[in-house]
Amino acid sequence: MTIGVAVLGSTGSIGTSALKVLGRHRDRFRVAALTAFGQRDELEVQVAAFHPEFVGLVNGEPGSGWRAGSECLVEAATRPDVGIVVNGVVGAAGLEATLAALRAGKRVALANKETLVMAGELVQGAARQGGGEIVAVDSEHSAILQCVTGHRASALARIILTASGGPFHAWEAERVHRATVAEALNHPTWRMGRKITVDSATLANKALEVIEAHFLFDLAYEQVEVVVHPQSIIHSFVEFVDGSVLAQLGFPNMELPILYALTHPERLADDGVVRFDPVAAGPLTFEPVRRDVFPAFALGVRAGRTGGTAPAAFNAANEVAVAAFLEGRIPFGRIAEVIEVVLDAQPVAPADSLEAVHAADAWARRRAEEIMW
Repeated sequence: MTIGVAVLGSTGSIGTSALKVLGRHRDRFRVAALTAFGQRDELEVQVAAFHPEFVGLVNGEPGSGWRAGSECLVEAATRPDVGIVVNGVVGAAGLEATLAALRAGKRVALANKETLVMAGELVQGAARQGGGEIVAVDSEHSAILQCVTGHRASALARIILTASGGPFHAWEAERVHRATVAEALNHPTWRMGRKITVDSATLANKALEVIEAHFLFDLAYEQVEVVVHPQSIIHSFVEFVDGSVLAQLGFPNMELPILYALTHPERLADDGVVRFDPVAAGPLTFEPVRRDVFPAFALGVRAGRTGGTAPAAFNAANEVAVAAFLEGRIPFGRIAEVIEVVLDAQPVAPADSLEAVHAADAWARRRAEEIMW
């Protein structure tokens, strides 16, 4: 019997990678639901290839029989014929679908890290309430999960997330500050969506991953470290209390962590995944994070340590600033400056309800826009 899968954000980079994986394993999985933001033509091609029972388009004129509007995300995620939800929605828009899926007892293959950043405690509560589970799709968190599976939580001492460093890891601060959109989108090792690619260039993405790891693996922030690894071959290290260190390696490709999120804790043979070749990987190098050059990283970690609604404010300010940069309204160096002003002014409150999280998100977005005018 096949497992029904809902792919949210099916036309994005995670969604298209997920469909490649699912297409190779039709004997194990079936695509029960697809949703996209506004790429109707691409969605029509996917529907013709996979014949899902449910199709949703968040923005734009839907096709015949399709659902429309943001509500389609929750509807797709909670269908009774869906066992696994692949959440590849970008930004805060993916939060409510994750909460609903967990309350409905689904496995959520989570690529939408903003969900845990904004409302980690609510997400954990939803999973306990409904019996759902989160399996991270991020390559770094997938690597950690693969290393710690089978070990007691008490055996874990710390984790080291690797960061590619983005396209500017060796640039001087002044040059980074005036980087162009084209330069920021020219990632050296990964091919991703525009927003996450800019986040990788500012290292805001790595701060989001630190907060995500805190919630996923129940670790103190002191137990989560980051090192720059430009080759993007080692995806994370895990150190145990006896000093042993395990790491997961692989060429930069999201299909392997997506496959593992679908099958965890099992492993499924897949001829479509690129096999590892140590010689081809070449020398592996590591560098410290240059926090003075990439202040968005330190700001995000600060928000995580502060807790409450601070991470939601960080995420919202970052989303607004990145959008403004991509639109040519602010220079690259202003992204972190906007985030810092918002965090310094934000009234931190407990993130103990969806209303509180949404209120903090809305406040931070308004303040970020005001700063840039």
